[in-house]
Amino acid sequence: MSNFKGLSGAINLIAGIALIVGVSIEVLTGDHLSYSEWYMWLQLAVCVIFMIDFASAMLSSDDTDRYFWFNLLFFLLSIPYLNILGWMDVELGRGWSVVMAALPLLRAFVAMGIVVRWFVAGGVSRIFWAYIFTVVCFTYLAALMFYDYEVMVNDKLHGFGNALWWAWMGVTTVGAAIFPVTTIGKVLAVLLPGLGMMFFPIFTIYVTNLYVKQPEQDTDSAGGDKI
Repeated sequence: MSNFKGLSGAINLIAGIALIVGVSIEVLTGDHLSYSEWYMWLQLAVCVIFMIDFASAMLSSDDTDRYFWFNLLFFLLSIPYLNILGWMDVELGRGWSVVMAALPLLRAFVAMGIVVRWFVAGGVSRIFWAYIFTVVCFTYLAALMFYDYEVMVNDKLHGFGNALWWAWMGVTTVGAAIFPVTTIGKVLAVLLPGLGMMFFPIFTIYVTNLYVKQPEQDTDSAGGDKI
């Protein structure tokens, strides 16, 4: 069972990375009006992997009903909404399409939680790196979404580098001279400082813990020398 979980986690991690790389290429090289056919197929394949993983984990659990309801959000994030709407000939604006495409992307970041769990398993120092990993991932995702929404309508946004800089300035609560003009951009402008205010105390605690431990170790060493 443990080998199966390890293999499942690795497959989910690879699928998640593939989707993140794919959406990055699509956003940075696409026309910002519609999604490429190759990206639609990639998203479908990744979503199928996520749903198969969900079904296999549910069927192997002791209480399938409890597992389903406790993990319903993961299931909803694994549905290939864009593909389904395309098969139904439902046309969405670029804005709603980006929202729909972001749902499996969120599931991809959840799949990358296996990396965070590995970090956390190593104690305080690895918790710090888990914090760094999480902040970097979500800041990058926010920069992609901001760029995709704003690049066609925001005169102050010149390339993805500006979007990434804007996102980092937002998460550090410093702010940037690029002001969002779309609804999604404004929402991100509110969420990023909130993310920063939640996560930066972890950094402070980590640094404080290092300085508290050092005097204790020095004291123990001094005591050992006297004995």
